[in-house]
Amino acid sequence: MNERGSLLAQPLQRPSAGRTLLYVALFVLGAVVGAAGSLVQAGWFPGGLLLALAGETGLCLGGARAAGSRGGAVAPAAGWMIAVILLTASRPEGDFLFGAGGGSYLFLLGGMAVAVICATLGQGRQPVGRDVRLGK
Repeated sequence: MNERGSLLAQPLQRPSAGRTLLYVALFVLGAVVGAAGSLVQAGWFPGGLLLALAGETGLCLGGARAAGSRGGAVAPAAGWMIAVILLTASRPEGDFLFGAGGGSYLFLLGGMAVAVICATLGQGRQPVGRDVRLGK
């Protein structure tokens, strides 16, 4: 065992300013991808739906790789969800962005499923050092 103890027993450290800026940028990019996907998914159905979900998948997995943690996948997923939920609300004039068709529901539910899958598959924290492997 290394001298620092178990990875789970380590105190939680505050993220650095660069990491915080990365998470904020990923959150904003997630909101932009959610807004763009909500416009594209209905315009070119079913290709637009697949393109919108592929864009969210790429952003979430790329964010996890860039941050080196699952937080990099959660930040764009949170931005995506907030943007899409705000766009589903109807306005007082009666205007709305999403229709009541099956494609809209596939976009909403598929996007949430993609966000959960990417956050689960995102890279977690890995212990470092030479005593990491059990056989050594």
